[in-house]
Amino acid sequence: MRRPRATPRGRKRKAAAEAAKREEVGGSSSGGSKSPEELPKESKASTRGKRVKAPAAVKLKTEPEFFPDKRNLEDLWQAAFPVGTEWENMDKLREINWNFSNLERAFEEGGQLHGKKVYLFGCTEAQLLVVKGEQKVVLIPIVVAVVSSIPPSDKIGIKSVQRETEDIIPMKAMKMAWVPYIPLENRQSQVDRLNTQIFTLACSQRNLLLKHLKIERIKQYDYCLPYFQPLKADEDEDDTVVNIMFPLEPPVVSDFDWELDDLEEFTDELIKEEALPNDQKDAFKVCERT
Repeated sequence: MRRPRATPRGRKRKAAAEAAKREEVGGSSSGGSKSPEELPKESKASTRGKRVKAPAAVKLKTEPEFFPDKRNLEDLWQAAFPVGTEWENMDKLREINWNFSNLERAFEEGGQLHGKKVYLFGCTEAQLLVVKGEQKVVLIPIVVAVVSSIPPSDKIGIKSVQRETEDIIPMKAMKMAWVPYIPLENRQSQVDRLNTQIFTLACSQRNLLLKHLKIERIKQYDYCLPYFQPLKADEDEDDTVVNIMFPLEPPVVSDFDWELDDLEEFTDELIKEEALPNDQKDAFKVCERT
């Protein structure tokens, strides 16, 4: 018995079923694996993630700090070397912000030292004070002002209770000298162009080099004191003050300033004090003029 032939419609259905089956098998085999070109793209896309912008930093408004201007002579007391102070105590003087505004005002117009040539040196005095609730020995700096037209001395005296004698040596031997003090507002100017009237005692001995000195040499600084001696001013310096001696019994001895004193008032004052007889007034005035 013959098998019936497949009709064209049946052939098409069979071919379509086989094609669908092949596509299903091919899709399952290719769907589980991907090409190397596709793998990096997918991994990069999965790990990159979404970018998030960081919040902007908040700017806090800070109030400006104001520092007081330095006074013109603020460091004058520090420029005056504290003679007779132990080297190990030098740094202790700066532990406290000492205020020497009274010294600064003395150099201002109307002050006691204004317009005068002044030589300054320092020293210290130990005082038992209460600091932060505790008793403590504090070295108080002291500044000594000497009004003089010439340097008061170029010598240093070395004396202590342990020493039998006092040694008088030149300041240079102790690396000390009178140096001009330059106010803060004139620090940028050349020293030789400044007509300074303030001089301070300075010491060029460096603290770091003390370890190379002998103990006796170091102790000399502990016992230093300025040595003052009467010095004569230059002979060519103009001086308007004269010494007067009028021949009487007893003689009239006085100083007269040709610039500041009035002869008539000066004579009347002597008569008032009964130092000069009234009948000698004219003779005294003639003596004054000669």
